[in-house]
Amino acid sequence: MNPSAPLPAGIQPIEGGADIRPINGGVCAPRGFSAYGLHAGIRRNRSKADLALILSSQAAATGAVYTQNLVKGAPLGVTHSHIAATGGYTRAVLCNSGNANTCTTGGVAVAEQTCEALATQLNIAAAEVAVASTGVIGEPLDPTPILRALPELVQGLSSSAEGAHQAAQAILTTDTHTKEVAIEFMLDDIKVRLGAMAKGSGMIHPNLATMLVFITSDIAITPELIQHALSADVASTFNMTSVDGDTSTNDMVLLQANGMAGNAPITSEDDPRYALFATALNSITIALCKQIAGDGEGATKLIECTVSGAASTNDARALSKSVITSSLVKAAMFGADANWGRVLCALGYAHAHFDPSGVDVDFTSSAGTVSVCRAGQGIDFSEDHAKKVLLEKEITINVHLHDGHAQATAWGCDLTYDYVRINGDYRT
Repeated sequence: MNPSAPLPAGIQPIEGGADIRPINGGVCAPRGFSAYGLHAGIRRNRSKADLALILSSQAAATGAVYTQNLVKGAPLGVTHSHIAATGGYTRAVLCNSGNANTCTTGGVAVAEQTCEALATQLNIAAAEVAVASTGVIGEPLDPTPILRALPELVQGLSSSAEGAHQAAQAILTTDTHTKEVAIEFMLDDIKVRLGAMAKGSGMIHPNLATMLVFITSDIAITPELIQHALSADVASTFNMTSVDGDTSTNDMVLLQANGMAGNAPITSEDDPRYALFATALNSITIALCKQIAGDGEGATKLIECTVSGAASTNDARALSKSVITSSLVKAAMFGADANWGRVLCALGYAHAHFDPSGVDVDFTSSAGTVSVCRAGQGIDFSEDHAKKVLLEKEITINVHLHDGHAQATAWGCDLTYDYVRINGDYRT
C-alpha cells in the first residue's frame, strides 16, 4: 500500500524561507478532510473500486477549471452551476469511474440526483456537492448502484492516509497506479497543508485531458483568489501535459480550501502570502503532471521538454508542447534513438517564433547528458552513450534558443505498442 506519493526530490524552498515538505496523507493531509472509495457496481469488475467521496467538515472555498472540449460531460455543468450557486463554496466531491456520464439523455438529471442523495446523507445542501465522472462515453449512467452505495460510502469516510488512498483508487480508469501527493509549509508561523489525488493515463492533452484532479487545503483564502491561483497555475502545468493528443470531455481540476489551518484569511493578490500559496500549489501540480505523464497508457518513459531562451513565454510553451506531443519524437524515445532531427521538426511546425539556426538540443537522464545539436546543426556524439542516456525511465529534452529569456516546460511520455493494445479494446 502506498498511501501518498512524495514530491520529486530536490524541491526548492519557497519564498519567505518556508520549506515545502512532502508528507503522507493525500487529500486527507489537510485538516478537516476525509475520504473513502469503494466498488459500487458501476464497473463489472468487482475488484476495481468505482466510487469516491471527499468531504470537508467545513465549507471550503472552491475553484475549478474544466476541459475546453466543446463536448462536455454532464457532471461538469452541474459542478459549475453548484459552485456558482454557493458563491464559490463546496463541502463534498463525489466521483465515479467506469462511466463518463457524457453524450446521453438524462445525464444532467443523473448527476443532480446523485448530488441530492449524497447531500441528504451528509445533511448539507445539494449545491455544496461537486460531482465528476470518468470512463466510457455514450453509455447511460444508471444511478442505482451509486444511490445504493452512498450510505456505505459515507460510513467509510476516514481522515487517514488509507481513506485518501481508497478514494484515489476509485477514480482510476486505465491508470496503472494511484497518483497522490501532499505537502506542508509555514505561513504566519502556522503549518498549512495541501493534498491531492489525480487520475489520468490516456486522452491526455493540453487544455486538460482525461484527467480528474482534486486538491485540498486547510488554508484560509477567498474563493476568488482560489480560482485565480488555480487558473493561473493550470496554464503552466496541466495544460503543458500530453500523452496522446486527445483532449477529453470530462476533465476537471478542483481545488478546495476550508480555512482550518487558522491563518488570517488571504483576501488580496498583493498579499505576499498569496504568492507563497501559489508557489506551494505549483509544486503539487507539477508533481501530479509528472505522475500523469509517466503513467501514460502503455508508456515506459516520462519525457520532459524544457525550452529556454525563447522570445516569449507563449513561444516557449508552444515549442515545448510541440516536442512532447510529436508521435515521431515519442517513438524515438521509446526506441532510445537520439534522433534529434525529429525534435527540430516538431519545433518547426509549432507556429511559434524562433531562429532555427540558433537551436541547441541536449538529451539528459540519470545516465548523463548527450549534446546532439548546436546552432541548428548536428554535432558528433557517441551513439553508445546516447543509447544509455535514453534507456532511462525519465528523459529530459533540453532545447535552448537564442531569441530571448523566456522558458517553459512540458511533460509527456513515449509511444509504445501497448498504447494501441490498450485503446483497441478499451470498452471491454
